[in-house]
Amino acid sequence: MAHHLYLLILAALQGVTELFPISSLGHSILVPALFQWPIDRDAEWFLPFIVVLHLGTVAALLTFFWRDWVRLIGGFLRARGRPSNPESRLLWLLVLASIPAGLLGLALAHKIKALFGGFSFAAIALMLNGLMLIWGDRLRSRNPSHNLDTLSWRRALVIGFAQALALIPGFSRSGATLVAGIGTGLDYENSARFSFLLATPIIGAAGLLEVPKLFHAQLPDGFLQLIFAAGVLSGVFAWLSVWFLMRYFHSHEIKALRPFGFYCVGFGALALILGVGGLAG
Repeated sequence: MAHHLYLLILAALQGVTELFPISSLGHSILVPALFQWPIDRDAEWFLPFIVVLHLGTVAALLTFFWRDWVRLIGGFLRARGRPSNPESRLLWLLVLASIPAGLLGLALAHKIKALFGGFSFAAIALMLNGLMLIWGDRLRSRNPSHNLDTLSWRRALVIGFAQALALIPGFSRSGATLVAGIGTGLDYENSARFSFLLATPIIGAAGLLEVPKLFHAQLPDGFLQLIFAAGVLSGVFAWLSVWFLMRYFHSHEIKALRPFGFYCVGFGALALILGVGGLAG
């Protein structure tokens, strides 16, 4: 039972950190090691477990942004696939921005995690992620604000390449896309909206590619129910996270990323110190 409790806590942690710009992958490496949770990341059931958590996040994003997706798909159908209206054009921009991380993820994801998935690297990368967020606030102060209707194809592609940083444990997908969006001229709220809309296909596709492994894995008795309960829990926390963040970015015009940046630098440094001291196992 205690083992199951740790997995449910990890599910809640995943739901929050997937959308906050603080790296879910980095936290899934650092937190269990620091607190010595009895979770075997090499177990056959662990990957299916993480897959279901990601699908919970996708469900939360679709639930929160369903009006946006209905509007985008409706505009796409009215335009017969041509980027001749703002909705159809934005949908094509999301498709374009999904390509870099999708291709790199298929080709390199496992190699990158094998090379850079260690505790110390994740802690250092989380600190670098924090510095990236602080730098992003400086970009915001120097660039004019645009909305998504004026987002160019080139700038959308820049955001798409930034998303690929999330393949490195410790770098946040939402953090990288937020900073890239701000750097290309979007304000916080529009950058966050594009980032969260962009998250839906990339996280969903990654999860669906791994779903067959869920049904072929040798799971302990009763574990399938636990996995789905964890997926629901992850989805609930993801929905609460995006609800909070959209309101947060709507009400902040300057220095909105700085608190998350300071947290990442501080937590990454603390984790590194404790890890070097042997406290992280």
